Formats: sequence, structure tokens, C-alpha cells
Amino acid sequence: MSVLAQQECEWEVMDYYQKQTYRNRTYISTDQGKQMLSIPISHVGGKQGKQYYNEVKTDNTYPWQRQHWRSLQTAYRSSPFFEYYEDDLAPLFQKAPASLLDHNFHCMEIVSSLIDLTLPNHKTTVYDPSPEEARDMRFLVDAKKPNTIDMPVYTQVFTERHGFIANLSILDVLFNEGPNTLTYLQELNLNITDA
Repeated sequence: MSVLAQQECEWEVMDYYQKQTYRNRTYISTDQGKQMLSIPISHVGGKQGKQYYNEVKTDNTYPWQRQHWRSLQTAYRSSPFFEYYEDDLAPLFQKAPASLLDHNFHCMEIVSSLIDLTLPNHKTTVYDPSPEEARDMRFLVDAKKPNTIDMPVYTQVFTERHGFIANLSILDVLFNEGPNTLTYLQELNLNITDA
């Protein structure tokens, strides 16, 4: 989100879907520490093998949306700004999305409107494994790659129990920092060249 707040970007929508990325997962801070929220996807498998990110369907055979919303409520109900944003965010967890990409864009649109961030509207039309005209930031979706961004501490709900937990969902910043979220994102020292 900080890259979106500080750089001109283009959405990569034509590459292959990769497991263990932030495309279908995020992390929140709970009373037990860092917790992953993962959106299940329908795997094509078999002879089809890989699938494009823009073709990935969510697996809605169980109510993961309700589970995610309850986890957020439990984790952030006592945060300073949860109640302020709750009504805007709840609809994201009430309807089963068909497409992972569409759901991600819908989430980004809602959150961006809440923090007054203008999202880029350019999307790739072909996959370019080594773009020369732009900085390749696709590595940022890799959830297994260590985060090298030095994040300034802000007060989290469970700071007293676990200390500051960096690189969580944008919702963590939103529920704890509220209207200061965009400023926080814009002031982060990204140091992207070393990432």
C-alpha cells in the first residue's frame, strides 16, 4: 500500500497465479499474535496446470468470508477506529466473490476510498517477464520474502502482549491510525532498491 501511495503503478493482471503470495492472504494482529487470513481458491490441477491470476476463482464451499470478518471483529473491536470504518468494510465479507482478482480490486477500491488514496487504473495487457520501461515490483506479492521496509511503530491493540508487529494488513493501520493512515503510508521510507 505504501508503494501505491508513493509511486506511479500499473497492476499486473496477466501473469500466472503463484501460491503463497499476498494475492490471497494477509496477516492481522490478534491476542495470540500474528494470524494469517487466507482466501481459498479453486485449484485447476490436472492437465491444465498453471492458471493465470485473472482466471483464479475463489473456493466458496465454506463461509471463509464470515470467518475472516469474525477474526477482524475479535482482533480490532477495541481499536480506536474499527467502529468508524466497520459499516464500510462489512459488505466485503457478506457476499461470496467468484473471481480472486475482482475481489482484490473491490477490496482495494473500498480501502483506498476510506484513506483518500487514488488508485492507479492502468492494468497490464500482456505478461512481460522483464519489463524495461518500468521498475518491476511483482516481488512485493511474495509472502515468503522477508520485508526490508523499516516501518515506524504505531500503537496496535495488542502491543503490550506482542510488541509491534510490522507488515500486517492495511486494515491494521486503518483501525489503529484512522485518518492518519495515508500520511503514515506516504512517509514510510520504502528503500525499494534494496528490496
